[in-house]
Amino acid sequence: MKITLLAIGKTEDSYLKDGIGKYLSRLKHYIKFEIVEVPELKNTKALSQEQQKAKEAELIFKNTATTDHLILLDEQGAEMTSVQFSVMLNKKMIGSVQNLVFIIGGPYGFDDSVYKRANDKLSLSRMTFSHQMVRLFFVEQVYRAFTILKGEPYHHQ
Repeated sequence: MKITLLAIGKTEDSYLKDGIGKYLSRLKHYIKFEIVEVPELKNTKALSQEQQKAKEAELIFKNTATTDHLILLDEQGAEMTSVQFSVMLNKKMIGSVQNLVFIIGGPYGFDDSVYKRANDKLSLSRMTFSHQMVRLFFVEQVYRAFTILKGEPYHHQ
């Protein structure tokens, strides 16, 4: 299985890039993991929120395959503990999922077409975080999940 984090926009802050890089280098020992950054839309002032979400949906679909298992990182998604998340990843690995794609949308969330295509929704917290910070938190949680699955001491209960 391969895990992809698809995000609208780039990570710009160096401290976040450094943190993400740290966990990406650790993750390569467990699974194929990639981050795909889709460029933010330009000239969005002339677009309504719905138009912007529709254009972002086109970019999301351009960067995913029909066979991908899509999980939206969404405030309305299921909340899990780190252990529950590791169990979910393990089920996907032993199941028939070849490419698990987690998606961070744009500033206004996702277009209805993306919600309809998605297989699941996951919330990292009830709190609101910047989209750039969510990338770091998510990559760390994927790393934590694999250390839990391997019984390594990174996660404490």
